[in-house]
Amino acid sequence: MSHVPRFIFMLTRHDETVAEARALVPAIAAAGVLHVGCKDIGLPPAELAALFDDLRAAGFTTYLEVVSETPERILDSARTALRLRPDFLIGGTSVEPVQVVIAGSGIRFFPYVGRVIGHPCLLRGTLEEIAADARRVEAAGVDGINLLAYRHDGDVEALVAAVQAAVAIPVVCAGSIDSEARVAAMRRLEVWGFTIGTAVLDGVIGPESGLEGRLRRVLAWSADRGR
Repeated sequence: MSHVPRFIFMLTRHDETVAEARALVPAIAAAGVLHVGCKDIGLPPAELAALFDDLRAAGFTTYLEVVSETPERILDSARTALRLRPDFLIGGTSVEPVQVVIAGSGIRFFPYVGRVIGHPCLLRGTLEEIAADARRVEAAGVDGINLLAYRHDGDVEALVAAVQAAVAIPVVCAGSIDSEARVAAMRRLEVWGFTIGTAVLDGVIGPESGLEGRLRRVLAWSADRGR
């Protein structure tokens, strides 16, 4: 049996959690998706907490992705994660300070690697530099890596292969996965998981279908059987 990466559906558009996130939960559950997340910006704190309550009640594995740019905001998001208790905290460019905040919480941490700039986030650096950074964060004791593969301006498949060769921890590919070909690449490269948000929400994938149909399409592309 070939490798099946985890499809993580992000309730986000252009790196912000969408206002209607909670209303979409029933359709996501009906589609059979197992893994659901959102960004640390886009919703007020009370609404974000309510969203995570909804996701847990529906039985999803949950993810909070940190796209905040400053060290102070990243630490604020780590403290938010302590309150929300996602299964995974992904993203963010501060490693050791975030590890201190979430120590003992059971939250698994997959930070960004490489030079991450702007919002929506872009990844810069050579393959060698990004792979070296991946080794650095692995040595720091993180649980995995969140790689902005399709936000890089180089050979994406070579980048993913270089990072995976550099480390022994799981790699999630995030950002701008918007086609069957890119999902197929995730499966071929045997990544641990990949995220899609905007492309599903805006109908770039499956424009003739509703949300449930689009999600089922991605599950089929990745051969993830879901629920």
